[in-house]
Amino acid sequence: MNKLYYGDNLEILRRHISDQSVDLIYLDPPFNSKAGYNILFKEPAGESSKAQITAFEDTWHWTEETERTYQEIIDMASANIVEMMRAFRRFINLNDMMAYLTMMCIRLIELKRVLKDTGSIYLHCDPTASHYLKILMDTVFGKKNFRNEIVWKRATMSGGKAHANQFGRNHDVLLFYTKSKINKFYTHYLPYSEEYIRKKFIYKEPDGRIYRLQPRGTRTDKAIEEFRRKGRIVESKTGYIQIKFYLDELPGVAMDDIWIDIKDIRTSQIDKLGYPTQKPITLLERIIQISSNEGDIVLDPFCGCGTSIAAAEKLNRNWIGIDITHLAVNLIKYRLKNTFELEPKKDYQVIGEPEDLPGAKELASYDRFQFQWWALSTINARPYGD
Repeated sequence: MNKLYYGDNLEILRRHISDQSVDLIYLDPPFNSKAGYNILFKEPAGESSKAQITAFEDTWHWTEETERTYQEIIDMASANIVEMMRAFRRFINLNDMMAYLTMMCIRLIELKRVLKDTGSIYLHCDPTASHYLKILMDTVFGKKNFRNEIVWKRATMSGGKAHANQFGRNHDVLLFYTKSKINKFYTHYLPYSEEYIRKKFIYKEPDGRIYRLQPRGTRTDKAIEEFRRKGRIVESKTGYIQIKFYLDELPGVAMDDIWIDIKDIRTSQIDKLGYPTQKPITLLERIIQISSNEGDIVLDPFCGCGTSIAAAEKLNRNWIGIDITHLAVNLIKYRLKNTFELEPKKDYQVIGEPEDLPGAKELASYDRFQFQWWALSTINARPYGD
């Protein structure tokens, strides 16, 4: 049965997710991109309390807990990971960026453990930290397992205004890695542009089918005879052979690593759920179709409002979602009910929510804001998106 977890994804990965049990991982980890690049490298002053990560504040800070996590990596990780983290610490120093990378490193180690040898992982980030995350991914998953740095061009500028001394930012990055060289990958095609069709498909059959002609190239005589048998050969008086290729039989243009055809959720009001980092479902559908089969398990350890979960459900994949806020869990339950008529317990498991009064009291004493989100979920309330 599909599973939705409330809690710290590191703890849940370690306690609940088995080795080599997941086919595809997508993660869009929270990050304070709007804080400004220089602020992220500011040294901490005085004592700082434990970071409270919520759906609306995605900052990370260097604390005693972060130091313990860093030391755990030094004590248990492979030699190359230890060397990398020590180098990061010398270069970056103790600040929000280093805290973020420490948090990510220990989780990427666990994500590699749960990923099958045929599996793939897509890490969604932006240019603020993508260069550091790529070094992390190279070290944890291996440089040889890097496949692509995909650039997703958003439809709207993230800055929202012109800058006097730099270009406006208008893209996110997807770091695509695999567990090994035997990963699943199904080429995705886009339709030909009208201009390309007009220039290349200049011939038409009596029945209206349009086609283009291509030279025989290196095709064998046997292959040419097969084309001839199908009436696909055009041969000049001098013996020059060309082959008919019909537009309606061609898949289109094979996708490359620049994705410009998927619009940001801000331009598609119909799908908005009131969640600040929501991504368009078509983006997740593409990733899932390219790197998995029906029945495969898709994991999102930072599942937010559940776009990856909705895409996996729509495409007949099994799924595991994890989030640390009841806001997210509430939104996902709403989304599954509203879109697919799925009910908790009956159609999927929700693990980590209070199930009785003592559990509710414990949550309230631990985090009153999370208690409020959980309480609202019991009456089917959800955020209102502008």
